[in-house]
Amino acid sequence: MTARRIFAAITISFLISCSAPGHNENTIVSIKTTLGDIKVRLYNETPGHRDNFVKLVNSGFYDGIAFHRVIREFMAQAGDPQTNPALSSIPDSLKRYTIPAEFNPSFFHKKGALAAARQGNNVNPEMKSSGTQFYIVQGKKWTDAELAQAEQLINNNIKQAVFTKYVFQIADSAKKAGNTLTDSEIQEKATIRMFDYLTKSPAYKITEEQKNIYRTIGGTPLLDGTYTVFGEVIEGIDVVDRIATVPTGPGDRPVSEVKIIKMKVEGR
Repeated sequence: MTARRIFAAITISFLISCSAPGHNENTIVSIKTTLGDIKVRLYNETPGHRDNFVKLVNSGFYDGIAFHRVIREFMAQAGDPQTNPALSSIPDSLKRYTIPAEFNPSFFHKKGALAAARQGNNVNPEMKSSGTQFYIVQGKKWTDAELAQAEQLINNNIKQAVFTKYVFQIADSAKKAGNTLTDSEIQEKATIRMFDYLTKSPAYKITEEQKNIYRTIGGTPLLDGTYTVFGEVIEGIDVVDRIATVPTGPGDRPVSEVKIIKMKVEGR
C-alpha cells in the first residue's frame, strides 16, 4: 500500500462518525518493539483516548513508527508519523489532529503510565491531546520536598493554561462581534475571570497514596493534572527502562532507532 493510500485510509477512519466499539473491563494492547515486548491496559474511564488508541492500533498506524523522544528518568515518546517513511506525507499530529483532554485524578504519572503527548499551554490552553503521539513514563523516585515543589508547579501550569484560555476566548469573542480590544483590555477582562476561577476552584493535590507510589516506585508527577493518562504498563516495564535509557542525540532522539514493530489489541 502506498503512503498516499495509507494516509487516505487513516484520514477516513478519523472522520467517520460511528459508535464506539464494545470493550470489556480490560482492553489490553501488546507493543512489540525492537528492544522487547510491552503490554498496556487502557482505562475505560478515559473512553475517548481508549477508543482512539484502539482504532489506530487496529489500522496498523503504529507499526513501523519509532520512539522519537526519549529522556532518562522521564519518559519515552512515540507516535509521530514522520518517523515512518511510509507515513511521511502525514503532518506532525501534535498540531493537526487532537482529541479533548480526559483528566481523571485517579490516574497519575506513576512509573509505567501511558499518557498522551500534546502542545504546550501557550498555544493549547485546553490541553488537548495529540491524536497519535503518546509516551510511557519511566520517571524516578521522589522525596517529600520534591513532591511539594512538583505540586506547586502543577498548580502554576494549570493557572497558566486557564488564564491563556480566557485570553483566547475574550479575543475571539471580540473579533466575532466586530469589537476592537487592546491587549491591555483583553488582559484586564481575563484577569477578572481568573479571579473568579481562583475563588471557586480548589488547588490540585497529589494524594498521599500517590505520593507513596512516587516515593517508592517512581514516576513523573510534574505532568499530573495537565496531561491525560489513559493506561498503564502491565508487562514489560523492564523494556520501558531499556528504551528510556538508550543513548540520545539532538532533540532527545535515540542515536540508534528504537521502533515499534507491531501493536495488537488482545482484549483480556
